[in-house]
Amino acid sequence: MEVLKGMESVTAQCCVTSPPYFRLRDYGHAGQIGLESTPAEYVERLVEVFREVWRVLKDDGILWLNLGDSYSSCGKNRTEAQATAKTGLGGGVRTQCASLVQLSKLSKGLKPKDLIGIPWRVAFALQSDGWYLRQDIIWSKPNSMPESTRDRCSRSHEYIFMLTKRPRYYYDYEAVREPMTTRRASALNWCRDSKEGEVPGANNKQHRLERKDKQAGHGRRRGVGFRNKRDVWTVSTQPYTAAHFATFPPKLIEPCVLAGSRVGDLVIDPFSGAGTTGLVSVVHGRKYLGIELNPEYVAMSEARIEAATRQGVLF
Repeated sequence: MEVLKGMESVTAQCCVTSPPYFRLRDYGHAGQIGLESTPAEYVERLVEVFREVWRVLKDDGILWLNLGDSYSSCGKNRTEAQATAKTGLGGGVRTQCASLVQLSKLSKGLKPKDLIGIPWRVAFALQSDGWYLRQDIIWSKPNSMPESTRDRCSRSHEYIFMLTKRPRYYYDYEAVREPMTTRRASALNWCRDSKEGEVPGANNKQHRLERKDKQAGHGRRRGVGFRNKRDVWTVSTQPYTAAHFATFPPKLIEPCVLAGSRVGDLVIDPFSGAGTTGLVSVVHGRKYLGIELNPEYVAMSEARIEAATRQGVLF
């Protein structure tokens, strides 16, 4: 909050960030966000942070916000010692369940084993605070952590919310277009070559736009078509050897940076951690400002970004 308040208004084009999740990890820093006693307190603190992000962002800027959910209790016969494990940089404590406090202290209406719904609580609070909630993106993790639960499915996704200050904003859809499936691309090319054919499942306007894209060179080569990026992103989690246990995969951040900013724009991350947002931003020609409480993470970030800049690659 101190650093954000010291920044000039309307200077950053894009914010890509992932705050500490509610009562899942202790990063060992006084005043840290994430260990509030109730979901309402946690949501309120995040709203205050992103109110400053709103001020710092340009009017056509975008906020990409990654959040995971958590449960209201550890389950039967689970002791606090069993529910925690020392891990990560600086001996931080990671809790294996959502909370180690009594349910009565969490929030009214929460029952044992309830999914708290933290991501949507935060998203709706930001929406009420003035942000435009433009999209919920599903981060699908093919290599998600195994869970021992036998009374529900194992979790393998998180949310990325796309929020904006204004109804019109900068978004480069061409920078993140994705290849169509072979079957879909073949059908598209057949229709383009046929005066009578239409793209299956598309109206005439969509067909004309796709044909225009091809004429402009966006089709790349015959037999391969490109489509607007979908809202389910399948990206494997990626461990980082420097012991920070909550790092973004760079491939998850790339679409956010490429679609939400131009070369030379400023990208910010108020929860910088190991600096993955900065890593991706700098490699793609953006400026970066990250905010991080832990000086060890800051040093780690600087080393990663310097190495990536020198090599010109992400990993």
